[in-house]
Amino acid sequence: MSFPIRRLPILTTRWHTTLFQRLPSFPRRCYSTPPSDSSSKIHLPCGPEEWSKHFKAPILINHRISVRNPATAATIADAFVPEGSQDKIIVEAYPGPGQLTRALLALPKERIKKLIVIENWEPYLEWLRPLQEVDPRVELVEMNPFLWDTYTRMTELGILNDVQKIEWNKGVHPQLQFISHLPSTVYSEQLLSQFLRSMPEGHWLFSYGRIPLSFILSEHLYRRVVAAGQDRSARCKLSVVAEATAECTAPLDFATTQPYEQHFHPFPSIRSLSIETKKDARAIGRPFRTMNIVPLENQIVAKGQMDTWDFCLRRLYVKKSTPLKDAINILAPNSRVLIGAVTNPNLPESERLDVSKKIRDMEAHEWAIFMKAFDNWPFKPSELTFQEGYSSSLRSL
Repeated sequence: MSFPIRRLPILTTRWHTTLFQRLPSFPRRCYSTPPSDSSSKIHLPCGPEEWSKHFKAPILINHRISVRNPATAATIADAFVPEGSQDKIIVEAYPGPGQLTRALLALPKERIKKLIVIENWEPYLEWLRPLQEVDPRVELVEMNPFLWDTYTRMTELGILNDVQKIEWNKGVHPQLQFISHLPSTVYSEQLLSQFLRSMPEGHWLFSYGRIPLSFILSEHLYRRVVAAGQDRSARCKLSVVAEATAECTAPLDFATTQPYEQHFHPFPSIRSLSIETKKDARAIGRPFRTMNIVPLENQIVAKGQMDTWDFCLRRLYVKKSTPLKDAINILAPNSRVLIGAVTNPNLPESERLDVSKKIRDMEAHEWAIFMKAFDNWPFKPSELTFQEGYSSSLRSL
């Protein structure tokens, strides 16, 4: 099966080149009717009303949140690719119509050598193709960013041929970086989980080394990823996997992107603000923010052990408010013997667990001790994998 990528010829006319180079200093144009030619789509419309006219959000994609405010996009771009960055190759997924894309291209040119933009929604592509026409750094991949096959196909087509492979223990990759908006759905949590799960094995883009990731995502998902310390209410399987595989930080203060309606598209209706946001953590209008993720050099999850972590965390987090010693029976038949294995007084203190600790209070290093005991258990279940829907047939975002 083929995965065609449309490449339009690069226009090198002086007019187009001059126009794009001066883009940051031009006043933003607002259109009362959709512009008909690609050159007029170099600039995005202004304000939420104009965006609502040009980028109507049908139910199919109304969860696709995009940064709209050009000043906000510029701040985010500078935070994701800060001063000192050199010759970056950026893979940007879910760009929407490309406000952040334009802000990345407006950074000092020495920071970004190549910008690979992955988008498959035609109304957004109409506003992205002109960028490829006027800037040779842009390569538009018209495929679904959610499907794993997209990234495999990019490699097969040689789009990443100029990316060096850096050994895992040689530091964060200085060249390749992944940037993405994450849609406001449960499938974004699955996608982010898959990124994290790929780190210990060096799969996906991590075959090139410790690739930094930068996201624009909901506050709801952010809290589930970083839940730690005294804030345990959002602690979940995703939080544990994130703690065990990566360092997650906020490059910008939460207030920088608040309130939602001043910075993002689609603009929430009065009804959605007053009703939907009260009952749905993923409703349009809920806060969005930024996050950077850098893979740990020393992964707590050992190679080949991810299925064990998935199995144990999924089962035990059903009773996340229960102490480990009481929740253990849900894991597998006769699994209570594991309590003795992790509390054996002959073990060094650093290899023993406090089994009175609640599931949600256990830290990643404590889970590592438990996973080691589980893996060494001769009667552990033979089938540990779950059908979580990470295949290429998973519903499109």
